[in-house]
Amino acid sequence: MQPTWTYKNFQIQEGLKPGSKTLRYFFKVVEGHEKKCNYCVWIVDDALARFDPSEDFNAIVASRKETWHRWVKAKIDAGDFRNRALKIEKTGEHEINLSELSEKETLS
Repeated sequence: MQPTWTYKNFQIQEGLKPGSKTLRYFFKVVEGHEKKCNYCVWIVDDALARFDPSEDFNAIVASRKETWHRWVKAKIDAGDFRNRALKIEKTGEHEINLSELSEKETLS
């Protein structure tokens, strides 16, 4: 079962993408019975050691979850319900629009 929490009048379900070999942590934002959007934290493979030397997904999630929750809350506060990913690479991080990903970059 995915952890669920509430912020304002939104329910947020979160969790690692099942079976993924790349760290992709999703937040599904729902208002009432309507899905508003998905947010995702995507850490590329060569950046994993920056967060945990063993590159353990669960350890990374545990250490970064509060920061990611603040990012989700800020998106909600700004009324930004576009499907967005916070892509973290070795050289830094940036937001990308999930609907504009190239086939090569797909999160599927």
